[in-house]
Formats: sequence, C-alpha cells, structure tokens
Amino acid sequence: MHRDVMVITEVRQNKLLPVSLELTGKARALADKLKTRVTAVVLYNGMDVELETMINHGADRVIHSRDKIFRLFNQAVHTNVISRIIEEEAPEIVLAGATSTGRTVLPAVAGRINTGLTADCTGLDIEQESGLLLQTRPAIGGNIMATIKTPEHRPQMATVRPKTFKIPDPVRRSGEIIEFKLSEHLKKTSVEPLGFKKLPGNEENIQELDVIVSGGKGLKRKESFKMLERLAKLLDGAVGASRPTIEAKWMDYPHQVGLSGKVVSPKLYFAIGISGAIQHIAGMETSGLIVAVNKDKNAPIFEFSDYGFCGDLFDILPKLISRIEEKKNADGDQHV
Repeated sequence: MHRDVMVITEVRQNKLLPVSLELTGKARALADKLKTRVTAVVLYNGMDVELETMINHGADRVIHSRDKIFRLFNQAVHTNVISRIIEEEAPEIVLAGATSTGRTVLPAVAGRINTGLTADCTGLDIEQESGLLLQTRPAIGGNIMATIKTPEHRPQMATVRPKTFKIPDPVRRSGEIIEFKLSEHLKKTSVEPLGFKKLPGNEENIQELDVIVSGGKGLKRKESFKMLERLAKLLDGAVGASRPTIEAKWMDYPHQVGLSGKVVSPKLYFAIGISGAIQHIAGMETSGLIVAVNKDKNAPIFEFSDYGFCGDLFDILPKLISRIEEKKNADGDQHV
C-alpha cells in the first residue's frame, strides 16, 4: 500500500488558493524523500476548477468531489468528507493551509481519526534516519522554534501558513484524477451556512501583493501611517503593520504581519520603524528584497535587511516618497 503525502487544497470562488500550490510543491519534495506519491484533495462547487493544475505542480493523483454543498463553507461537512477520504486512503502525511478554513477543519479531522496535528508550521522536512515528518513551528510566544515529530499515530498532520513555501514552476505531468462519490450521510449537519461576508478593512489581501510597506511603533502615532499609505500607493502595494501597532489600534488586524498575523513573501518589503522582533521576522523573512528604516543602528531588523537606512524615518520617508514621485512623473507614471 502506498503511504502518500496528502494535500488538502482550498478552493475559493472557483479558484485554487495559492497556498494549495505552495503545499503541493512542498509535498512533492517530501514524497520524493519517502519515495511515495502526492495526492491532492479538492472539494468544490463550480465547474471551472482546473484539477490538472495540481498535477502540474507536483501531485500524482487528484481526488475531487464536486457538490453544491461546498458553495459555502460548512465545518461539519468538510470534516466528514476529509476524514472519510483519509480513512480510505491511509496517507502517511496530511498537509493543509493554516487559513481560517484549515485552522477550523484540520483539528476536527485530527480528533475524528485519532491522530495529532501541528498547527501553523513554518518548516517541514523528513528525518533521514526514521522517515518521520519534522514539523517546525514557533513556540513560547515565538521566542523559540520547536521541531515536533509524530512517531506513534498516523497520519502525521500539519497546517502551514500561506507564503511559507514558494510555488514551484508548473511542469506538464501525467497523473490520475479520481472522483470521490459524496454519499448523503456525509452531508448531514445541524448547521446551515447562510452566507459569506467580508470583514471591514479586509478589502485587499496583503499576502497577494508584490510590495508591502509595513510600519511599527517607530511611527509614534496612527496618523503617521498616512505616509506609508502614500508610499504603498506609489508602488502599487499594500500597507502592513507590526503587532504593537495593531494592539494600539493604529491599523486593522488584516494588515498585521507576523506570527499572530499573516506570513508574507512579497518581492519588496519595507520595514519602517520596526525593530525586528522574532515574531515579526518570522512573518516576512522570505521576502525577495527587504528595506529597513530605523534610527537604532543595533535594531535586529538590519540583520535581515538587504538595504538599511539608519536615521529618522520622518526625515527619510518624505524624501523617498518625493524621489519616487519625481521618477514616476519623469517616466510618464510608469512602474518604478
């Protein structure tokens, strides 16, 4: 019997979320070490989900179920279906995104099938000697990184924060697409979802943009975020924030970057007035280019930055904004 690495994908508005492709690529690397297969599970409502995408990103098999009950998220139904698929397939490892859906369903699935779950992982690997999954996650408020193993129970289960791994380049591959017949008793639930409503302040998902301009307590006041908003708009980016500024209610929670917020990996990340606590670093260290502005030359953020400006942000930032505006005007409002 194959002991697959299984990825529980997530579909929203008939599209696979990027985290599903990130995890499929990572599952491929893990499966290659174990010399086994990758199986992706897709539960969806519409007609337009491209199942072959999972195969081209590393899956050997796609188990899918299309039903109108998946139009709105229902924790009980998702738990029933995923648990049944796991029981039938008996995978060695199960991975899912640490999204609101993954954080809701996977603990229930783990309880149903009597195994463990390591939540919010930031690293996954295979232990060479034992073949066990090494599940790395922050612990004790983010002050240490713990590596967890599941030696006794199967499957080994983990949720992983979006943007933790890169999406691999697609490669044309062949694989199986298998329909999972959804029986009526799996749909039974005492909960009826009524609708979906976006939270205020969540008009843009900072995880999906190429440029993020984040601010910390060095900004001193809520109004200073106006400078960051101006810079982000010039660069077609979004505004991020450190946890202390969220707690001070200078910005809304959807903008928080860090262990208790979002993990981001843009092409360009600005850390403005952010000291660089490990909780924040863990949320942005995989960014392509990191630019830090801080008046403390010993601020930890400089250790992780590609470019650092040591000085008063209230002097540096207006000059930076002015130079970018001049450049855009000279180039006819082209991208900088």
